Amino acid sequence: MSVLIICEKPSVAKTVALALGAAEQKDGYLSGDGLLVSWCIGHLISMADAGSYDERYKKWRYEDLPILPQAWKYAPTPGKEKQLAVLKELLHRSDVSEVVNGCDAGREGELIFRFVYEQAGCTKPFSRLWISSMEDSAIREGFAGRRAGTEYDALYQSALCRARADWLVGINATRLFSVLYHKTLNVGRVLSPTLNLLVERDGKITMFHKEKYHIVHIGCGGVDAESERISDASAADALKTACEASQAVCVSLKKEKKTALPPKLFDLTLLQREANRVYGFTAKQTLDYAQSLYEKRFLTYPRTDSNYLTEDMAQTATDLVAALLPVLPFMQGAELTPEIGRVINSAKVSDHHAIIPTAAFAGNGFDGLPESEKKLMSLVCCKLLCAVAAPQEYETVTAVFDCGGKQFTAKGKTILTAGWKDIDARFRAALKAKPEEDGAEDAALPELAEGQIFETVTASVSEHYTTPPKPYTEDSLLSAMENAGKEDMPEDAERQGLGTPATRAAMIEKLLSAGFVERKGKSLVPTKDGINLAVILPDMLKSPLLTAEWESRLTEIAKGSDDPQSFMQGIEDMTRELVKQYSHITEDGKKLFAPEKEAVGICPRCKSPVYEGKKNFYCSDRSCRFVMWKNDKFFESRRTVFSKKIAAALLKDGKAKVKGLYSERTGKTYDGTVLLCDTGEKYVNYRIEQRK
Repeated sequence: MSVLIICEKPSVAKTVALALGAAEQKDGYLSGDGLLVSWCIGHLISMADAGSYDERYKKWRYEDLPILPQAWKYAPTPGKEKQLAVLKELLHRSDVSEVVNGCDAGREGELIFRFVYEQAGCTKPFSRLWISSMEDSAIREGFAGRRAGTEYDALYQSALCRARADWLVGINATRLFSVLYHKTLNVGRVLSPTLNLLVERDGKITMFHKEKYHIVHIGCGGVDAESERISDASAADALKTACEASQAVCVSLKKEKKTALPPKLFDLTLLQREANRVYGFTAKQTLDYAQSLYEKRFLTYPRTDSNYLTEDMAQTATDLVAALLPVLPFMQGAELTPEIGRVINSAKVSDHHAIIPTAAFAGNGFDGLPESEKKLMSLVCCKLLCAVAAPQEYETVTAVFDCGGKQFTAKGKTILTAGWKDIDARFRAALKAKPEEDGAEDAALPELAEGQIFETVTASVSEHYTTPPKPYTEDSLLSAMENAGKEDMPEDAERQGLGTPATRAAMIEKLLSAGFVERKGKSLVPTKDGINLAVILPDMLKSPLLTAEWESRLTEIAKGSDDPQSFMQGIEDMTRELVKQYSHITEDGKKLFAPEKEAVGICPRCKSPVYEGKKNFYCSDRSCRFVMWKNDKFFESRRTVFSKKIAAALLKDGKAKVKGLYSERTGKTYDGTVLLCDTGEKYVNYRIEQRK
C-alpha cells in the first residue's frame, strides 16, 4: 500500500519527495519507497463565480443583490485542470491507503488541500505534515510525527470562513457600487482600505499650508548649536544680534552609550520595501525576481512573513555565512564572526522561515544571473551578514549652551564599534546609484565641559519652511499596509495588517491597473476616480477595522472557541444592510465617475466649450442653439465624413482643409477648403472657398 503526500507547490513537493526517498519522476508526481508525492499549484479549486448559481447573476443588477449562496459551489481554477486531474486519479488509486496534507503550515495551506480532497470526493483517512523548515531532517521528523487531519478541522473552518466572507463582500459590494455609479468599481476587504490610505495621505498633502520659521545658529569653540524654531523673523534677528554681543556658557553636557542592534532577516514585505528604497524595484518586480531565484534554488522560499530561522538551521546558517564571504565583492578583505543565535527563533517561524541565500548560490555566485537578480541577491546576502554581525556601539553627546538669554543645543555622535554598520556601509558604497538617506548623522563634537565659557560667539539665522507629508512610495505603503489596524488585532492572529506578504504587491498592481492609483516617479498617487471611490465607500469597507474584526474572530474559530456559522451569519447581515443602505444615489453622484469630456473647440456664438455627441458637435450651454450635425447634407452630398478633426478646424479658424470632396457636377473628387458660415440662426451653413 502507498501513502500519498499532497504539497502546495511543485518545488516543495520535490524537496519533500527527495528527503523521504521518493525520487522516481512520474507525470505530475514522484514515487518511491511506498510514497507518492504530488502537488497543487496554489489554489486548484476556487470559489465559483456568481453566474454559476443563477443565470440572472451573469448580469449586474441592483435588483438581484445581495447574492447569498445557501449551498456553496466551487470550480477548477482555469489553467490548472491537468494537475487537478492528476490528483483526483491519485486520490482514488486502489493502492493509496492514506493521504497526507503536506501543504504550507497555515490557514491557506489547509484550505488548498481540503478543497481538492473534498471536491475529489475522497473519503480515505488523511493526516497532516506540519513543518516550518525545508531541511531534510525537519521533513523526515515531521513526516514521522504527522498528526490526524481532523485535529486541524477548526483551522479549516477558519480558512473557509475567510474565503466565503471575502467572496460575499467582494462580489456584492463591487456589483452594488458599480451598478449605482455606472462604472466598474472594485471593492474589497483589503483593496479598499489600501486605497483609502493613499487618499488620506493625498488629502493631507493637498490641504497642507507651509509655514515659515527661523533657527538661530551660534558658533563657539568649533561647535554649531541651534535655537528652537522661531516664527517671527524680527525676533530671530534680535536674538542673533544679542548672541553676537554675548558670551556662550555650556550649561549641560549629557553623554550616553548606545547600541544599534543588527537588523532582522528579510520577510517578503521587508525585502520589497528595501528593494524599492535601494533599487526602485516595484513590489511586484521584487516578488518576480525572488520567485525566479527561488526556482533556480539560489534563494529560499520568498512568500514568507517570518524574520527568523528555525533551530535546526543553526549549523546550515553558520556554514552559509562562511561560504558567502568570498563570493561577495563588497566583503573582500572583511572578517566576520557570526552570532547565529540572533536569527534563530523557531517560535517566530510560521509557514516558512526568513528569506536567505542557499548553499547552491554560495557555490555558484552571481555567474549567469541577470542584473536585476544580481542586485536582489546582493541585498539578501548583505542582510544575512548584517543580521549575524555584532551590534554597533556609539556614544551620543548633547550639549546645551546659554547665550543671549536663550538656550541652544548641539548634538554629536562618536562611533565606538562599527559592528554591522560597517557591512552595510560597504554594500552601499558599492552601489552605482546611491539610495536616499534618512538623514545626515551627527558628527563628533569637540571636547566640552559643563560651565565652559566661550567669549567669542558668531551667530546667523537660517530660514526654513514646514514640509507636507510625503506621498506614499511602495516602500512606505507596504509598511502602512503591514501595520494597519494592528492595534485592534489579537497578537496571535495568523494575519495582521492589510493582506499578506504574498498578496500586497498584487493589491497595489490591481489599484494601478483599475485606474484608481498612478505612479509618479517612485510615488503612488490616487487618481480622481480613486479619490471619488474612497469618498463614496462606507467607513466599514475602507477602514482596517473590518480586517481587524475578522482576524480576531477567525483566530478564535481556528482555536475552536468561536462558531463559524455565527461568523458567517454576521457577514450576511452586514451584506444585506449594505445593499439596503445604498439603494439609490443623487443625480450629482451618478456623474462622479463620468469620463471627463474633451472640448472639440469654442462656440463661435457664446464662447462656451463645444463637445462631440453621437450625432453632432454641440455647444455645452443649453441656452445656446449652436450645433453642427454630422449628417449635414453639405458633407453627405460631397461623400465626406464630418470628422472631429474637421469640426475642430472650423471652430478654431472658421475653415478646414478637406481632401477628397466629391463633385456631383464633374463626378470627380478634389481637395478644397470648407468655410463655416454661422448665420446665428438654428442651422449652421457651410460653403466651399473659391480657389484662386
